[in-house]
Amino acid sequence: MSEAAAWDARYAAGAWLFGQAPNRYLHSLAPWLRPGMRALALGDGEGRNGVWLAEQGLVATAVDWSATGMARAAAFAAERGVPLTTAVADLTRWDWPEAGFDLIAWVFVHMPPADRAVVAAAAQRALAPGGLLLLEGFTLAQGGRRSGGPKDPDLLWTRAAAEAAFPELTLLECLEGTVRLDEGPRHQGPAEVVRGLWQKPG
Repeated sequence: MSEAAAWDARYAAGAWLFGQAPNRYLHSLAPWLRPGMRALALGDGEGRNGVWLAEQGLVATAVDWSATGMARAAAFAAERGVPLTTAVADLTRWDWPEAGFDLIAWVFVHMPPADRAVVAAAAQRALAPGGLLLLEGFTLAQGGRRSGGPKDPDLLWTRAAAEAAFPELTLLECLEGTVRLDEGPRHQGPAEVVRGLWQKPG
């Protein structure tokens, strides 16, 4: 079973795996947001982050490789009465629009280092001048915790890897440490994460 098919099966079970509320770090970015900004939520599963961005008045797009997840995201947006563009795609092969977004939210999207580099390069090109990129991911210290994240250490972040991932952007902050997650049944309890915010010059 491909990873996309595995996620299709998980989302088809009906539970909101990561809840309906936005990621807390993304929510903390609210003072930076302005209606009309173009936002992209990467690997957005059932749409919790994309829908929240749309509710803030942003022109929001959610991308995920699970067709089932994106169908649930579209239904969630309709239920909340906000527009949300959804795309089913592998982020390493997606046709990223050049300078098409003012905000990119990279929230708990974990991939092998080679794929991560491809997506990071694409994300930098897809940011408009002055645009923001927000990242939250599990770190190597998450190993053994039951609050979520992949088991393969190659898929996990380090602060150094995060700081090096976006050389075309200006780093505004990068924090690493323990947080308490409360994001649906899949993300519960103390977790080891890295959080970062970057801005494209211009």
